[in-house]
Formats: sequence, C-alpha cells, structure tokens
Amino acid sequence: MKFTVQQVAEQLGGTVEGDGSQLVSSLAKIEEAQPGGLAFLSNPKYEPYLYTTAATAVIVAHDLALRQPVKVVLIRVEDPYRAFSALLEFYAQTTRTGRRGVEEPAYLAASATVGANPYRGAFSYIGEDCRLGDNVQIFPQAYIGDRVTIGEGSIIHAGAKIYADTVIGRFCVVKAGAVVGTDGFGFAPQPDGSYKAIPQIGNVVLEDHVSIGANATVDCATLGSTIIREGSKIDNLVQLAHNVEVGQHTVIAAQTGIAGSAKIGDNCVIAGQVGMAGHVSLANKTIVTAQSGVGKTVRQEGQTLQGSTAFDFKQNQRAQIVFRRLPELEQRVQQLEKAQNAPEKP
Repeated sequence: MKFTVQQVAEQLGGTVEGDGSQLVSSLAKIEEAQPGGLAFLSNPKYEPYLYTTAATAVIVAHDLALRQPVKVVLIRVEDPYRAFSALLEFYAQTTRTGRRGVEEPAYLAASATVGANPYRGAFSYIGEDCRLGDNVQIFPQAYIGDRVTIGEGSIIHAGAKIYADTVIGRFCVVKAGAVVGTDGFGFAPQPDGSYKAIPQIGNVVLEDHVSIGANATVDCATLGSTIIREGSKIDNLVQLAHNVEVGQHTVIAAQTGIAGSAKIGDNCVIAGQVGMAGHVSLANKTIVTAQSGVGKTVRQEGQTLQGSTAFDFKQNQRAQIVFRRLPELEQRVQQLEKAQNAPEKP
C-alpha cells in the first residue's frame, strides 16, 4: 500500500517539512532505506544518515536542528521512536493475513463455544467447555485444553500448548511453541531421599494485551493462579514458575527464570538471563540488568539492580560485607597514604 507523506503525518499528529505529496510504501531503517521508504531518527548517533539516506521521508523530533540541507521530506513529531512504533503496529494490522474459517482436520469439542470470525488451523485441538471470543485465531497444531477461556482478538500461534483452566484475556499473543499452564516444579522430599510430586491444581491468568514469547513456559499455580497482568510482555525462552505474579506493563527478556511465588511489580524491566529467587518481590519500576541474580525483596521503587556471583556461601557473605565497605576502606587508605607522604614537621 502507498500513502502520501502528508497522510502519514496526519496519522501521527505531526507536521510536514518538504513535499507532503510524495508517496511512501515501506518502513525501513534510516541507513538502509530506499526511495519510497519511510524511516525515523531517534538516536543522535544515526543523525549523519539523515543527510545521506535514500529514504523518501524521515520522522524526526520537533526540536531537531539540521546541521546541513536534507533531500528527504521530514515529518516532525514529539517522539520519533513512539511515532514509528505506532506505524509499525498499524502496518502489522493492515498486512496481517486475517485468516478466517476452519482448516481440516481440526478438532473442536462439542461443548466448546467459539465467537464470530474465528480461525482454526489444521490439526489444532480445542477441548471441552472452552470459551473463545470473537476474532480469535488458533494456528495449526496448537493445543487448547479443557475449560480454557480466550478473549476477543487473541492469537495462539502454531504449536503452542494451553493447558486446562487457563484464562487468556483480550488481544493477547501466545507465540509458537510456548507452553502456558503446565504443572509447576513441586516435589516433596521423602524420608528415603526420593521426591513425590505435589499436585498443581491452580491455573494461569493472562490479562489483556499480554504477549508470551516463543518457547516460553508459564507454570500453573499450586493453588490459586499464576498471573501476568495487563500489557506485560514476556520474551522467548522465559520460565515463570508456579504462583508467580507479574505486574502491569512489565517486560521480561529472554532466558530469564523466575522461581515460584515471586512477585514482580508494575512497569519493571527484567533483562536477559536474570535469575530471581522464589518468594521475593520487586517494587514497581525496578530495572534488573542482564545476568543478574535477585535473591531478596526490593521494596524501593525505581531502583536499578546489577550483579551476580556464585561461590562458597559463607565466603560469599563475608565478601559481600567487605565489598559494601570498599568506598570507606578506599578513603581510609587514601588518608593513610596522605599522612605517610606528608613532610615531617621540623
């Protein structure tokens, strides 16, 4: 599809600087764009490309001061990154396959109900007493267990597995290979040294606009619910254990593992390969940097956490005490050096 630059600017609430009648038909990176392409400039280090790009138009900030003339048409907005993200969302919606109907063979239990305009891919399975809202898409080889509820506009991609009693809200996405609602890791040690499985009889609740990445796993609760609240995004290969709670609009990056009954607040950012111990909590707006380990509750909002080491527990505890005192010890060393190097008084 083609749009004029002026049409795009009106969609974004921006202003045009240049020929607004020119046509754009694709979205691209500023350094790779070709004629007909629409790019954006948000990071200052990419500004040199603004003067060399082959794009037809570039989205820039209202207050960007040009260092030299440009050949492209500019669309000036308050926040270029957010504006371009909105365009990506619009593009995805308009170019989505919009599949509808039923591909055979596909199984639908007699007691299940499906809303208007569904898509059920080949070899998909929908169990007893399921409730699917309007415009739900179930892609090939997806499994929907008994008594699952899926809200309007949600998409379950190929090969995903949704276990019994899971509740999925509106406009959620569960990507390929993800498993939602499998048994949590609950085993009771026995006198003979063996382990006995503890039945996991809870469920998983995904609120509206939640995204679960490819091959991620969300365990059901032992009792009650494992909950991911509205707008949160879970990356590929993330493990959320039983009874975990994730707050609103929190993002969790790949290969992170959250242990049982941990609670993560709203608007948190958890980077890749983070480990979080069970039964601890993170306050709202906490940031945890990559490969960090969180072993205790964080109550103060807005903190950024970093670091993880593993060696003998008692030695580690002693080392941490010394580590926390390093600034004080450094100051004492500097004072001693200063005193030692001071000239002697006659």
